[in-house]
Amino acid sequence: MKARQAAFLVLERCRKDGAWASAAVDTIIRDNLTDKREAALASAIAFGTLQNLSYFDYLISCFCTTKIDKLEGRVLTILRIGVCQLALLDRIPERAAVNETVALCDLFDLGRAKSLVNAVLRRIAAQHGEFPEVPGEGSAEYLAVRYSHPLWFAEQMISEKGYAFAEAFFKANRDVCGLDIQVNTLRVTAEEFRRMLDRKEISYHIPPFPNDCFSLDGGAVEHLPGYEEGLFYVQDRAAREAVKVAGIQPGARILDACACPGGKSFAAAIDMKGRGSILACDIHEKKLSLVHSGANRLGIDILQTACLDARSFIPSYREAFDTVIADVPCSGLGVIRKKPEIRQKRREDISGLPTVQRNILENLSRYVRPGGILLYSTCTVLHEENEDVISSFLEQHHEFSPCDFSVGERKSSGGCYTFWPHIDGTDGFFVSKLVKEA
Repeated sequence: MKARQAAFLVLERCRKDGAWASAAVDTIIRDNLTDKREAALASAIAFGTLQNLSYFDYLISCFCTTKIDKLEGRVLTILRIGVCQLALLDRIPERAAVNETVALCDLFDLGRAKSLVNAVLRRIAAQHGEFPEVPGEGSAEYLAVRYSHPLWFAEQMISEKGYAFAEAFFKANRDVCGLDIQVNTLRVTAEEFRRMLDRKEISYHIPPFPNDCFSLDGGAVEHLPGYEEGLFYVQDRAAREAVKVAGIQPGARILDACACPGGKSFAAAIDMKGRGSILACDIHEKKLSLVHSGANRLGIDILQTACLDARSFIPSYREAFDTVIADVPCSGLGVIRKKPEIRQKRREDISGLPTVQRNILENLSRYVRPGGILLYSTCTVLHEENEDVISSFLEQHHEFSPCDFSVGERKSSGGCYTFWPHIDGTDGFFVSKLVKEA
């Protein structure tokens, strides 16, 4: 199997079955492509196409005599693959991009579409990167098409943050994500780990926050030095910093109520220097095996797991924890650059989430001891899932108050902080730190 063929299968699985791109990449590309360069190209085409669907469809519509909605789904997928190479992957010669993409028609029994695919891609290639401008610059419609985001999301971001901010955010969501790895200082120092990377000639940079973090361009995690020995784990910088601002101390009792796959529990254990107790919970019992295996690899022995619905009250947990971490279910719009399928979410798909989030926060607040910390976080940037949930909670719970903190040179506002890709270089992520009166 070749790169473009694998990319086609990934995109078709996402289109027809609604599969998550990362899962489809794992099962198709990694299982069928042994050549690293072919696998990298297939991933670049698959993710690049999913990240730019609306824009690529606009370009296709400019050069195709058949309307987009009249094209057979598989033919449209092949056209998108070709446009991705011509518009995004500038290292691929135009001739190769066109010819190799047209060849997919024969591979997938679409010989009847070869002339159409060939004609459209040759017209686009003839532009040599000077593609037609998307009309309506300055409008939500322009942002939605140019950067392939839902129109309703573009309208809301402009309303909340202004057009220039929304465009900068959407533009950053097209960037290729690096790999943030957090050093397990229970087993190795950051300096020792840095020397390991240097010996293997692995390129990296050290970001401004958090401590003991290295940002890599990418690559297979299991092939990095120290993986088997549990010297690091993968976690975006924003999520790691969110745990840091909680100020968790050695010997603390921690409840991580929506824990899977375990990153915040691991971060808490490291901040606690391996002393204390952590109860990591999730509503899906099967997912807890990820937390177990991660803790075992990292050598974390203060962590236990339990299957728990964070909305259900457990009397024995009342005021039993020094810090409760509530990383609640959310729309995920802050990680849209990593999970491009989120770009297909409709407004109605997320309308019920704030109610769920408030219910979880309400219930978990009862588990915080007097003087303890309630840490609320999401991987979204929507006001209604973040600041509005916190405001509503504080109006009803005067025993809690916001606790301000700093991230680098930026300060929280009312105990709340939103990480932005184009400002912080992280996922879009929200965290709020609340303290219960002693």
